[in-house]
Amino acid sequence: MTAAAAQELDELCFLSAQSMPNLKASEHFRMVKLLGEGSYGKVMLAVHRKRGTPMALKFFPRQSTSLTSFLREYNLSLSYCTHPSLTRALGIFFSTPSYYVFAQQAGLYGDLYSVIVSEAGVNEDCVQRVMSQLSGAVTHLHSLGFVHRDIKPENIFLCDSSCRWVKLGDFGLARAIGTTVRAVWYESPFCTPEVEPAKEAEKEMERRWTEGTEEEVEDIWISVEPCIDSWALGVLVYCLLTGCFPWEESTHDDRGYRKYKEWFDREAKRDEKMRDGEWRGEEDADDYIIMERKQRDNPPPSQFEGLSPLVMTLLKELLHPEPKHRGTPEEILSYLGGPWLMETEREEKRKAEEAEKEARKMRERGGVEEELLREGRGER
Repeated sequence: MTAAAAQELDELCFLSAQSMPNLKASEHFRMVKLLGEGSYGKVMLAVHRKRGTPMALKFFPRQSTSLTSFLREYNLSLSYCTHPSLTRALGIFFSTPSYYVFAQQAGLYGDLYSVIVSEAGVNEDCVQRVMSQLSGAVTHLHSLGFVHRDIKPENIFLCDSSCRWVKLGDFGLARAIGTTVRAVWYESPFCTPEVEPAKEAEKEMERRWTEGTEEEVEDIWISVEPCIDSWALGVLVYCLLTGCFPWEESTHDDRGYRKYKEWFDREAKRDEKMRDGEWRGEEDADDYIIMERKQRDNPPPSQFEGLSPLVMTLLKELLHPEPKHRGTPEEILSYLGGPWLMETEREEKRKAEEAEKEARKMRERGGVEEELLREGRGER
């Protein structure tokens, strides 16, 4: 399926290249405001002059953008982004003397990054709403044979002010599953640990340049797999809950990541012992009780303080250092509804205790009333 998806996308790009018109944007669209800007180019909120339809126009500088990469992103967004939480192109694309341009659905309320409060995040209900939508969107994209490869708050757009409808966008790095690409390391918590060798190769190249050696370092190649998106979703969960990142970069010389990896390895050993039957008394316990026990026995690193055993179990699946063992985006759904923050867990326990007290009072009061009724009827 993945090879077929890549071939189909290539054919769409070939056909659309034959019919791309040259237009003067100002004659057909009224520019309203700048929505975003980056290395890719810029996105403008525009209104179609004849139809009055609002849309986002994405401008790619021709000087730094190949026609192939432009058409790949346009056709991927147009033909494959059919999930309600994927940003879809609108079937309008053209070129100007300076830009390649296509129209897409506009996120009129900014991006997810704009609503994350530093060192506080967003409220837990909002986090679970967002992750539920993204789980479905990314799972859908994977089912069609593609990996996004650039999931981050800046690429998630808001269709309302309370994150009840979000859309994942920016498919410039998306590739078909199984495609072989050159490993590129970049300083970000979203960069997966499996490309750390590319960082070492980069350092070696710099060393050779400094020494005046002309010999080049051989490129490292990796296969594009869905686990790349799983990692990014795990980092995003943490970011939304805390308003921070768990580490600066996922390499062994980053203190935050090293602490996480040490904790993860201890967890893995415990899980292995449980599978081998060395731990007793767990088989009859509730799943959440097991999670709580494990968190007490092996407390997570300090940067995860305040996160509940439930969400730590989810993060352990999504942020698995070994890509082949990493959980899928779909698994997020099974963790929805429970507490992801310790304060939420404490509040839920307090409410449950109060409800139990009230129920006990009602039972006791009911017993007294029944006794009085029996006495009134002369019963013994």
